[in-house]
Amino acid sequence: MLPDKWTDVRERFGDPRFPHIDHYAPCKARIHIEGEGNRELTENIWSAAKRVEDCDRCGVTLQVLSTLPAMFSYWAKPEHAHALSQILNDHLAGVVASHPSRFTALGTLPMQSTELAILELERCVKQLRMPGVQIGTNVAGRNLDDPGVVAVLEAAQEFGAAVFVHPWDMVGAERMKNHWLAWLVGMPAETALAIGSVVLGGVLERLQRLRIGFAHGGGSFVHGVGRIEAGYRVRPDLCATAAKAGPREHLGRFYVDSLTHDPDALRNLIRLLGPERIALGSDYPFPLGEHHPGSMIESMNDLSPTVKQRLLYATACEFLQRTPEQ
Repeated sequence: MLPDKWTDVRERFGDPRFPHIDHYAPCKARIHIEGEGNRELTENIWSAAKRVEDCDRCGVTLQVLSTLPAMFSYWAKPEHAHALSQILNDHLAGVVASHPSRFTALGTLPMQSTELAILELERCVKQLRMPGVQIGTNVAGRNLDDPGVVAVLEAAQEFGAAVFVHPWDMVGAERMKNHWLAWLVGMPAETALAIGSVVLGGVLERLQRLRIGFAHGGGSFVHGVGRIEAGYRVRPDLCATAAKAGPREHLGRFYVDSLTHDPDALRNLIRLLGPERIALGSDYPFPLGEHHPGSMIESMNDLSPTVKQRLLYATACEFLQRTPEQ
């Protein structure tokens, strides 16, 4: 979600690389990202009323808001990224305050500065009362086992904040300019790289109480875990340099969402992770999302009512540390 009245941060910070939003017609806007051109936005990007209407139509009682990954801006000067994070987080907190029974929100952080990221994380949790934050799968090319990133994750554990990881700045994107491959192939690979970094980097072993989740069913990591496990066993000199336990032993230590677009892929996630680690994912309001959140889960007659309950809301409540009644 984004504010309906957009501050021109390109002009404010004197940098044309920041995204720009142009409300060119009623209920319509374009976001311009340097190097990507324009993308169309509709009013559900900024209208809380429209979102409530959509949620009511789909039977969604609580929606978790976050900013667009295009706003991460990890390439920017730390003070500029920090100011933008504050604008976005204050807006999300305001939306939640106006509809406390319908929305909660995950903040965004200036991850290029460990100090400023921890400062904004603390503000999100203690002042804005957010249950956690959303971060990217890498920070300007630094993986999630980078010491500066791990320090932020350590602070999240200390503050009891959930961390949701969303792919952006995809690995190999320069070779995926055609056929929308960056979104179709690059995003799953980028997410697998992020999970591989915290698993083989020993981050999850070090931060046992960290609640960390990954978008889009964890990308391709879980479905390729056999190969990763094999590498860990046959080349410990390369793969077992930081983690003491193999990849399969980490499968219960992180969360993923359910957005796999394929019942068999979701069944595999349930088999390997258990429904206790899978939360409903919608990718709302974008085209690759599930247009009626939860419909695939509800259509899977082989899943028990208890498993469906877990997937549709109970795991999400656990990740966010709230009860269904909240």
